[in-house]
This record gives sequence, C-alpha cells and structure tokens, in this order.
Amino acid sequence: MSFDLAVLAMDGSADAAAARAMFERCVSGDHVEGEVDERVAGFYERLRSRFPDQPPYASDSPWMSTPLAVGIDHVIVQLSFSSRSDAAISAIEELAAEFRLAIWDPQAQDVHLPGG
Repeated sequence: MSFDLAVLAMDGSADAAAARAMFERCVSGDHVEGEVDERVAGFYERLRSRFPDQPPYASDSPWMSTPLAVGIDHVIVQLSFSSRSDAAISAIEELAAEFRLAIWDPQAQDVHLPGG
C-alpha cells in the first residue's frame, strides 16, 4: 500500500481549498507554464540527494513510484506505508519548512502551510 504527499509552492496565506485545487490541477496534467520555482528546485535536489528517485536505488527506498512527479510549482511523492518511509517523511517536512513550501496530504485532505 502507498500514500501520496504533494509539496506545493504556495504562500502562507493559502488554505486547504487552494492546496487541494492546486494538487488536483497538478495530477490532472494541467500544468502552469513558466519558470521553475527556485524553492521547488532546491527542495527536489536536496530530497533526491537523500533518497534518489533515479537508478541506482537503495534497497530501502521509500518511493513506490519513480521518478518523482515534479513540475515548476510542485513535487508529488508516492510513499510506502512502512517504517522505511519515516525518514523520508521527516526529510520532506524539514525541507518543505526550510524552503517555505506547503505540504498537501490528499488522503487526509490536510495542508501544512509555510510558517504554519
């Protein structure tokens, strides 16, 4: 079994409805055109340096689907429901806070906003 998390380039004034709408737009393939948000690029590079999403994979990789889904304003990850995901979830939370990005949990319909 797996679950998804989306890391989104949103500001602190966003809410759960805005995060849900952005996530749905991202997974539908309706991507925004423009330059890559530097926060997303930094987040993705640091995350994949800890947990590669390209071969060679570690035997304890937390990813259920690779490569990670990356756009100019988001990174969507599919994690396994296992202890091997704990370190990845901690890294996602830490890096999202550092880069001031929102985390959307589509299963719980919950958002963790930058600075929140």
